[in-house]
Amino acid sequence: MKSFALLFLVVICGMGGLGQKVKPKKRSNGEVINFRTKTKDVCTMSMSGDEEMKLRIECKSQGMTYWCEFTGKPSVCRAFRNNPKIYWNQIAMELRKLPHACESTQVLKITMCQKAPSAALMRQIAAGVEPEDVANQVKSVQKTSTSGSGAGKSSAKKILKPPILPLIKPTQRGQGSENETEAMKLAREHCWESLHGFCSYIIGIFRG
Repeated sequence: MKSFALLFLVVICGMGGLGQKVKPKKRSNGEVINFRTKTKDVCTMSMSGDEEMKLRIECKSQGMTYWCEFTGKPSVCRAFRNNPKIYWNQIAMELRKLPHACESTQVLKITMCQKAPSAALMRQIAAGVEPEDVANQVKSVQKTSTSGSGAGKSSAKKILKPPILPLIKPTQRGQGSENETEAMKLAREHCWESLHGFCSYIIGIFRG
């Protein structure tokens, strides 16, 4: 009877365990948090990874975009495993107090995992600035100056091109006209007015 009673208790406990709902593990992978710095820079914080997490921060300030990346293993912190969302919200709150989200933040420290091992700390591994608007303006100016100089060169070529003039050579017809003029002069000097045409014709024949 005792053994039967023990077996009955084991079965009841097992059924009770099966009836309990298994709480899903809280994840923060792919989560995005938006915030503003002390100087009103508009920033976005995104997380990725599993055991080793990667944190990327991107901010826009006065037409400039700056960014920085952090890596660490916050999963070794028990408080992070219990509620990672609170962990990332505390980091965002600390960044809101800074004028620049990526300067003077080589290591992100929060009170939530203050007693955790050093591996839990998020450390900065890269940072940069991307002035996209300024770069686009420079490219447009370069394109405009290049096209303008090309047009100037082509127009200069057209203006400086010398005109082609035909060569003028004396012809036999011109020489003949000179002979006819001289024959007419002689005819006017030595012939009557009514015979000027005939005389100039005869004189022209003899003069060749």
